[in-house]
Amino acid sequence: MPAPDELLAALDPEQRQVAEALRGPVRVLAGAGTGKTRAITHRIAYGVATGVYAPTEVLAVTFTTRAAGEMRGRLRALGAGGVQARTFHAAALRQLRYFWPQVHGTELPRLTESKIPLLVGASRQLRLRADQALLRDLAAEVEWAKVSNVRPDDYARIATARGRSVSGHDAETVGRLFGAYEDLKRGEGRMDMEDILLFTAGLLADDERVAAQVRRQYKWFVVDEFQDVSPLQSALLDLWLGGRPELCVVGDPAQTIYSFAGASATYLQEFPRRHPGATSIELVRNYRSTPQVVTAANTLLEGTPSRGVALRAQQPAGAPVSFRPHPDEVAEAEATAARILQLRDAGRPLGEVAILFRINAQSEAFEEALAARGLPYVVRGAARFFERAEVREAVTRLRGAARGGSGALRGDELVEVVCATLAGMGWTSQPPTARGQTRDRWESWQALVDQAGEWATAGDLDGFVDDLDRRAAEQHAPVADGVTLATFHAAKGLEWDVVFCCGLHDGTLPITYAETPAQIEEERRLLYVGLTRARVELHLSWALARNPGGRGTRKPSRFLTPLLPDDVRAPAAPGRSHRAMACRECGRPLGTSAEKKRGRCADCPASYDEALFERLREWRKERAEADSVPAFVIFTDATLQLIAEHKPRSPEALLRVSGVGRKKLEQFGEELLSLVE
Repeated sequence: MPAPDELLAALDPEQRQVAEALRGPVRVLAGAGTGKTRAITHRIAYGVATGVYAPTEVLAVTFTTRAAGEMRGRLRALGAGGVQARTFHAAALRQLRYFWPQVHGTELPRLTESKIPLLVGASRQLRLRADQALLRDLAAEVEWAKVSNVRPDDYARIATARGRSVSGHDAETVGRLFGAYEDLKRGEGRMDMEDILLFTAGLLADDERVAAQVRRQYKWFVVDEFQDVSPLQSALLDLWLGGRPELCVVGDPAQTIYSFAGASATYLQEFPRRHPGATSIELVRNYRSTPQVVTAANTLLEGTPSRGVALRAQQPAGAPVSFRPHPDEVAEAEATAARILQLRDAGRPLGEVAILFRINAQSEAFEEALAARGLPYVVRGAARFFERAEVREAVTRLRGAARGGSGALRGDELVEVVCATLAGMGWTSQPPTARGQTRDRWESWQALVDQAGEWATAGDLDGFVDDLDRRAAEQHAPVADGVTLATFHAAKGLEWDVVFCCGLHDGTLPITYAETPAQIEEERRLLYVGLTRARVELHLSWALARNPGGRGTRKPSRFLTPLLPDDVRAPAAPGRSHRAMACRECGRPLGTSAEKKRGRCADCPASYDEALFERLREWRKERAEADSVPAFVIFTDATLQLIAEHKPRSPEALLRVSGVGRKKLEQFGEELLSLVE
């Protein structure tokens, strides 16, 4: 075991303050990348090394099993392997299994793996219909109510006052479902995850012998990510302490992004008031990111209610943060993938690159662009777009519609068939007003509607279904080390060398259903989490329109206003977007007429064979004139660039190119392969 002085020598001045503050109460405000886990594990190890703590009397609590495992590993390496590091639920369940039979003389109720079956039964009792997405939203709402100490009888009143909503049901109905769920659960002798905390709190509150035994066991408490504590977790922690002051909490109010699920940063912010005489320490030295990234993160929160500690960068200077508008979402995805290809070719491991966005449905355009370049990727926290249940079913139904006689439909008729097919699954032209699985499912369907609108200008329903099948085949390739695609929520606690924060326009960030000042601030903190994931490079981008050729009326997220350089801050001219105004390789705006004609910056090397690309363009022009159709109906420039980049030598290889479906392979395959040869 390291000597006490060795433990302190490994820390910076603020971390050392944390380690030396062995008696509570202690609050540590730890900014992103400031080494909070290092500080609190050294604090525990220092307490053990100096004899202040007995290892078995310390309980370190965190929120994920991954974080608890990391903490245990670090404590073992520091000579404090006897310390318990657990999640709230794991610590409570251990106590519950021991004490429940002693107090009640019965077996502990069985833990249910999912609320869904019980909610199905509750819905049937009330003669209500609920699909899987709505059931998942109801399960999340029951979880919020229970961690917020809201009872079924009080749900309607409290949920209405707090602006809670579940798509498809009013608050009174949700309250009745909640009550029926609880009745069914008790009748079957089951408990859910929230009951673990509720039952443990009940035992400690009602039985002084149980409380005394637990308090003899654990005398020193450390709680990580304290900004994410719920009312129920706070109440359980108070019962564990029993009025004793020996508590150290660590957190960052600027990273509070789970308020919708019941978390409250109030417990962290008001800790000194609730615990008079508390020691408060700030960790401000950011060891993760370059000064450019740190400055952007500080500026984002400066002067706002979300302001946490002001970070001070410790890493050497790096590349400037990039701000890139794109004409449409396809162009944004293509430019992002092109830059990642350059990074890979320069030696950057793809596992050190991430694309972050607000909602899961945004992943599809990036999946397509990465797959077209043969860049492996993994979607974190959600299924890949074409693996999502609602998307699989939608594609199956569209395939059936095509085979049923609608396959030759084009234009508005094609879009109408797609909309009618998805409407049969629950899609509507207007999005659900609430967040949750119902909203996520709608976003996936809407992405298919948008793709249909884009396809309708160039092909029929048969071709659209073929193109969806091709995309699914490309995007389902197995992944080893690949680019991470994740929402900002799923990225919390992670970091990468290079981070692309994409889709940063008003309406998506902040999301449309964020209406109150508190909800808007949570959206700002989401972006802060995204920015502070980057170590070396940070790229921020947004699309002026959803689809190619659409009106470029979108504005960059209001959160970017204090960050944008002058050359990007100017509003875009009204009218339709033009892809040629942005570099095909890096996505930067093009300046000179020569750059605009070439379609890329003067200093950006082409990722494709330019001579072959020009031959393909000339061939496309001749075919378009012969067929009396616009050139893009034959192939888009993006598809021709990919052909010039990959140089497919067989029909199978050509079919793997984004934008080449089976119909176009039959029409143009031989000519294209001849041009490549």
